[in-house]
Amino acid sequence: MAAADVVSTTTFSHAHILLTAAVTAVIALVGAAWRLPRSAWQDIAAVTLLSGLSVFLWRTSANMPQLNDDGLPGFSANDWLAPTLTYVFLSVYAKLRPPADPRRYGQAQAIAVLSSLAVNVITI
Repeated sequence: MAAADVVSTTTFSHAHILLTAAVTAVIALVGAAWRLPRSAWQDIAAVTLLSGLSVFLWRTSANMPQLNDDGLPGFSANDWLAPTLTYVFLSVYAKLRPPADPRRYGQAQAIAVLSSLAVNVITI
């Protein structure tokens, strides 16, 4: 059988993807609460919700074998792209509604993106 004839069936359930998104959101919440002032609760909530939502939407819409299979041992295309979407969602939010403390928001955003990568690699 030729390499092109090999078919992969690696996809994940919506429950598994939802759990991955929830774990990402919790870690993003902790990071945002740590870096942002308590008075910036809207920014904390946005980092939390948008991080979880970006992972859920990406992983659900791109849940296909060719994107889930690890091209680099331990890392699939989806592992790399989910945090990219997290970064985009949080950047768009910051442009539409400037955060209370842009420097600290950037730190919270970095934590959310890194947690998105780590959680996607570890849980999926």
